[in-house]
Amino acid sequence: MFYTALSAKAARLESGQLTHALFDKLLFNKIKVALGMDHLRFMVTGSAPLASNVMIFFRCMLGVPVLEGYGQTEGAAGATLGNVEDMASVGHVGGPINCCEIVLMDVPDMGYMSSDKVHQGVPCQGRGEICIRGPNVFIGYYKDEEKTRETIDEEGWLHSGDIGLWTMSGNLQIIDRKKNIFKLAQGEYVAPEKIELILSRSLYIAQCFVYGDSFQSYLVAIVVPDEEVVNKWAADVQLEPEGNTKNFSLEDLCKNEQLLGEIMNDIRTLSTSNGLTSFETVRAVYLESELFSVNNGLLTPTFKLKRQQLAKKYRNQIDDLYCVAPSLSSKL
Repeated sequence: MFYTALSAKAARLESGQLTHALFDKLLFNKIKVALGMDHLRFMVTGSAPLASNVMIFFRCMLGVPVLEGYGQTEGAAGATLGNVEDMASVGHVGGPINCCEIVLMDVPDMGYMSSDKVHQGVPCQGRGEICIRGPNVFIGYYKDEEKTRETIDEEGWLHSGDIGLWTMSGNLQIIDRKKNIFKLAQGEYVAPEKIELILSRSLYIAQCFVYGDSFQSYLVAIVVPDEEVVNKWAADVQLEPEGNTKNFSLEDLCKNEQLLGEIMNDIRTLSTSNGLTSFETVRAVYLESELFSVNNGLLTPTFKLKRQQLAKKYRNQIDDLYCVAPSLSSKL
């Protein structure tokens, strides 16, 4: 009944209708009360991209507008926000809020131009680095003029480092990341955050760090598996723990070649289904049992990866991955 109700409401979303007289009364209103969400008027999500299926699910379940916004600290947070009257479309962060301007600037090295008319076969109205200007933009970093000049240009545009496009309906869609890009040995530019975002959709993966060496032609990754999911996987495939223990520890599972093969297969499937090229597809993985965190110095206070520290900590593992990647990928 629940999935029938969800499908019915999802179909109504296509015409912008958030409510359903029958299924709201039978199911969704009761769920909202149980969750303490029965007085919500609308919901806003930000900070990280929200998968389209999750957006649709919450719009159906709550029966209220669920909007996605975009911005950054240097722009006093919000720069764009979805339209409360547009509940039919997903996969974008809306249009500019009233206090600021947004322009997409050319990034020739990555092939993104403001004159572009197509992205991955879908019409668009230009692609490029998202730049923001307005009274919401900060005046600079405290006692750091050099960093300020790198971030705000002479015309007052705040360079976000994110790559976006304008959809045909005038909404902004985030498609890539300019910062933290590196070049592989064959000259291809890679944005690791884009790949990490795709790999994080795997049920097996809790965290991942994608790395590319400019002297190598492919990518490797450090992956922290989701403990609950991989323990269930171990039970399903009837793995037997060593010794007298009744259950696997995550550390033990990270050494299991069968689990490594399962995760590599999932990585290849996700990479193909999301249109990653061969040089953007991770070829080898090291499984780590310890989560990246602020306390161990591998995440910033805003929970972004500290890439330099991660590369330093896992230097030996990365070197080993580059030694075994060709044979590993062919075997798996």
